[in-house]
Amino acid sequence: MTKLVVVGSVNMDIVTQVTKLPIPGETVKGLNTAYYPGGKGANQAVAAAMAGAEVAFVGAVGDDAYGPRLLVSLQEKGVRTGAVLHKQGGTGIAYINVDAAGENHIILSEGANGKLTPEDIADQSAAFDNVHGLLTQNEIPWETTVFALKLARSKGVFTCYNPAPVAPVPSELWPLIDLLVVNEHEAAQLTGLTADLTDEAARQAVEALLAQGADAVLLTLGEQGSLYADRRGEIVREPAFKVKAVDTTAAGDTFIGSFLTARLAGQTVRHSLRFASAASAIAVSRAGAQASIPDHAEIEAYLSEHAV
Repeated sequence: MTKLVVVGSVNMDIVTQVTKLPIPGETVKGLNTAYYPGGKGANQAVAAAMAGAEVAFVGAVGDDAYGPRLLVSLQEKGVRTGAVLHKQGGTGIAYINVDAAGENHIILSEGANGKLTPEDIADQSAAFDNVHGLLTQNEIPWETTVFALKLARSKGVFTCYNPAPVAPVPSELWPLIDLLVVNEHEAAQLTGLTADLTDEAARQAVEALLAQGADAVLLTLGEQGSLYADRRGEIVREPAFKVKAVDTTAAGDTFIGSFLTARLAGQTVRHSLRFASAASAIAVSRAGAQASIPDHAEIEAYLSEHAV
């Protein structure tokens, strides 16, 4: 079984359905509002656990009513929460508007996520022992993410970094990244290249990211699938499953957690990409972030129904 430690954010997602997303200065009527457990770190932890990994989550919640609800939700999904810290103040909140096509706008209030320190990670270093991989993102303080990557490297743990929300990556950090996972917008900002949905543009962006120092790069392209490449010359392009999107909020997080679980369990890159694509296809067909993430049996059943 794949064993992962995930260091990242945990939020309460307040999701409002709208007929269309507002432009600046415009007010639109909300159709309904729901509360869902979220946060990129927590979403990816849940995706990995649901896909079959043993997952320990390192993060922070506040002392408000949302904190306990979010911890219970993680536990119910099979994520270990013994390394989640309690901070004074509010828990992280994401305000999400979702339109009729399933596209979204997100405003993130970091709350306790912004109070997670390198010292906190050091105190929870036992969570990094005897695991196959670390998964982390950009919704906690930058110095904390860097410390987690360095700690994982010092323990010989495979590192997967998802720089979302995107921010420049210092040159000294690239050698710490075994797998960089980005979408086309993040790839464009990190490389200065237009990582559009054509094969040539996608390949150029991936090659540029490899040249900066990552050992492997996984570029997700939404409806156009995904592209994997590494420094050993392996290149794999995998199409996405066709599905009507209801809510794309956790699509990328589901893909990442599912892919890493399969890959570190010894599956081939192509199988891992297809496994992750199936998980993401199921997730976008349902509302919510963690609530939409499928379990291993659902993913396998979907793959059987869509065998090639």
